[in-house]
Amino acid sequence: MSDDNAEPPVAGPPNPKEFLARVRFLAQDTSFISWSRHARERMEERDISIRMAVTVIREGYLKGEVVAGKSQGEWKAKIVRNAKGRRDVGVVVLLFRNDRLLVKTVEWEDVR
Repeated sequence: MSDDNAEPPVAGPPNPKEFLARVRFLAQDTSFISWSRHARERMEERDISIRMAVTVIREGYLKGEVVAGKSQGEWKAKIVRNAKGRRDVGVVVLLFRNDRLLVKTVEWEDVR
């Protein structure tokens, strides 16, 4: 007998390599990327361009773990890349249902 009211099991976090590959794939077309107001404000405050942040998403590496977001099917991680010999830039990105990206914040990795 099955329980029709039972919630489906929650899947664990995606494999980090698969997560990064999917994020990079989606980032090839910037129409799949949305930017939070917070991210836009921090980018302006920190003098980090959209072009730089997109490059980080497309070419950077994962720093830390892939963690669950607030909603089912939402995963969050930080992607980092050096900005042309300058400083390392970190972009916190959320992957929604494997088909949309939201940039939550953008930051310099070394605090000055």
